[in-house]
Amino acid sequence: MSPESLRLEPLKPELLRLELLKLRTIRSPWLLIAAAQLVIVAGATSKLMNHPDGPAAAAHVGLVSLFSLVLGITSVAGEYRHRTITETYLGTPRRDRVIGAKLVVTTALGALNGVLGSAVVLALIVAWDAGPSNADVWRTLAGAVAWNALFAAIGVGVGALVRNQVAAIAGALAWLALIEGVVGQLLGTSLSRWLPFAGGTALGRLPAGANALGQGAAGALLVGYAAVFAVAAALTSVRRDVT
Repeated sequence: MSPESLRLEPLKPELLRLELLKLRTIRSPWLLIAAAQLVIVAGATSKLMNHPDGPAAAAHVGLVSLFSLVLGITSVAGEYRHRTITETYLGTPRRDRVIGAKLVVTTALGALNGVLGSAVVLALIVAWDAGPSNADVWRTLAGAVAWNALFAAIGVGVGALVRNQVAAIAGALAWLALIEGVVGQLLGTSLSRWLPFAGGTALGRLPAGANALGQGAAGALLVGYAAVFAVAAALTSVRRDVT
C-alpha cells in the first residue's frame, strides 16, 4: 500500500468494537487508570490539607495525563511486544485503519481517565469545602480531561512509530521529565511554550510563566501534535514490515 492510497473514510464499527474488546480483556489499561486515580487522591489531598484551593487541587487531574500517554503507547507498542500485531494486520490489511481505530478508542479511554479523575477531585473538594462551584475549577477540569485525551492520542502515534514498548515509554517520559526542559531553556520562553508538555500545562491551567499559551491555543496545539503523530504513524505503518 502506498501513502497515496491513504484516504479519509469513516472507520467501520467492527474495528472500533475489536479495539474495545482488546482493552476490556487486558489488565494494563485499567491498572494505569487505577494508578492515576491513586495519584490524584494523594496529590489533591495533600494540596487541600495545606490550603483548600479548588483549582490547585483540580490541576492534579491534568498531571496524570502521563498515564494516558503511556496508555496510548502500549495500545500499539504492546501488540508488537506480545506479537499480536500480525493477527491484527492480517484481519485488517489496511494498516492505517487499524491505527485510526486505536486512535479513536484510546483517545476516548484517555478522556475517561480524566473524567474519573475529575469526579475524584470534585468529591475531595466537596469534602474540604473548597468551592466546587467555582468557575476556575470547572475550566481546569475541562482542560485536564482534554489534556488526558490528547496525550493518549499522541501516545498512539509514538507507539506506532517506535514500536518497542520499553523504548517508546522511556523516551516519551524522558522528553517530558528532562529533555523538554533543556530544549525549552535553549529556545527561550517565547518558543518553549509551543512544546508538548508546556502546551499541556497551559491546557490544564497549571502554574506557568507570563508567556504561557491561553487554554484554547494550548488545546489547538496538542490537537496539532496528535494529528502530526497520527499521520506519521499511518504513513510509516504501511511501509514497514510487521516484524
